[in-house]
Amino acid sequence: MNSWTIRLIIVNVAIFILSMAAPGLENAMSLIPAYMLQQPWTIVTYMFMHANLGHIFFNMLALFFFGPRVELELGGTRYLLLYFISGFMGAVLSFFFTPYVRIVGASGAIYGILFAFAYFWPREKIFIWGIIPIEARWLVVGFTAISLFGGLEDSGGIAHFAHLGGFAGAYLYLKLVDRRIHRAQIMAEAQPVVVSRGASERWARIDREKLHVVNREELDRIRLKIATQGMTSLTTQEIAFMDRFSEGL
Repeated sequence: MNSWTIRLIIVNVAIFILSMAAPGLENAMSLIPAYMLQQPWTIVTYMFMHANLGHIFFNMLALFFFGPRVELELGGTRYLLLYFISGFMGAVLSFFFTPYVRIVGASGAIYGILFAFAYFWPREKIFIWGIIPIEARWLVVGFTAISLFGGLEDSGGIAHFAHLGGFAGAYLYLKLVDRRIHRAQIMAEAQPVVVSRGASERWARIDREKLHVVNREELDRIRLKIATQGMTSLTTQEIAFMDRFSEGL
C-alpha cells in the first residue's frame, strides 16, 4: 500500500477510537450543511468521523482496496486533492438537498476514489462479497442509481447526496487533471528540440537497408522532414527513434 492511503486509514481509525472515548467530539466534528459557513472546519472534519464500527469498517475496506492503485496512478498530491475535493463536494451537494441533516463519514471522499478507479480501469472486475463479479464502471452506475433513489426517498438515514457529491467532485477534478496533462504535453511538444552535432552525424550513418521495411519507411520520412523543416521540427518520439537505430554507430 502507498503512504497516503495508509495515513488516511490510520487517521480515520484513530479519530474513531478517540470519539468513542470522548462522545462530545462527534458534535464538534460532524457536519450540518446549513451551518457549514458558521462551522467551516466541519467541511473537513466530518470526513473523519464515523457513526459506528460497521460504518468505518466498510469505508476503510473500500479505501484499502481502491486507494492504492488510484494513488499510484495520480501521485500523492493529486490523490489527496481527489479525496478532499470529493468529500467537499459531498458537503456542497448535501447543503442543497439535505441542509439540516447531520452528516459524518468518509463515504463522499471514498466514493470519489471509487469513481477514479472506474475512470482509469472501467472494465476491471470487482467481486462483491468476494463472489459476484461486476465491472468497475457498472458498479459506479449502480451506486449512482442507489444514491439517487435513496436520496429522493430519504431512506435509511444514509447521506446519499454526499455519495453523489463524491462522484461529481471526482468527475470534475479528473477532467481538470486530464486537461492540464494534455496541455503540458502540447507545450512540451511545442518546445524547440536541440539536437547535438554528434547525434546528427550518428543518424547519418544509419544503414536503411539493414532495417525492417516499416522502420525503413519511418527513417525515410524523418530524414525528409529534417531536410525540409530542419532538426527543430522533430518530436521527442522521432528523436528517440533515430537514437535507437543509431546506437553504437
